[in-house]
Amino acid sequence: QVQLVESGGGLVQAGGSLRLSCAASGRTFRNSGMGWFRQAPGKEREFVAAISWSGASTNYADSVKGRFTISRDNVKNLVYLQMTSLKPEDTAVYYCAATDFGVSTTASLYAYWGQGTQVTVSS
Repeated sequence: QVQLVESGGGLVQAGGSLRLSCAASGRTFRNSGMGWFRQAPGKEREFVAAISWSGASTNYADSVKGRFTISRDNVKNLVYLQMTSLKPEDTAVYYCAATDFGVSTTASLYAYWGQGTQVTVSS
C-alpha cells in the first residue's frame, strides 16, 4: 500500500503563493503517476495537475495553467504543487493522489489518496 500525506496548506491573500507537498511512503514502484485534485464547497472534486513517474510528462487543468507547477522528487518521495498568482476561486481542499496507471485527469483511476490540506485564498 501507498500512504500519502499532504502539507503546506494555509491562508494566503489573492496574488500570493503557496507550495503544497505530498510525502509518499510504502509501495511506490508501481505508481505510474501522481496528481493533485481539489474540492471546493458545493462542488465536485476536480483535477488540478498530474505528473508521470519520471516527471517527463505533466498535465494541468485549464484554470491553473501558467500559475501552478507540479514537480516530484523520487529520491525523497515527494510531490509538490507550486501555486502562484492565487485567486479566491482556488480556495479548496487539495488532495494528493497516486495511480498505478499512466498520467490521468480522472479521479477514479487514482487508487491512493491523502487526507487533504485546506487552501484558503482571501481577496
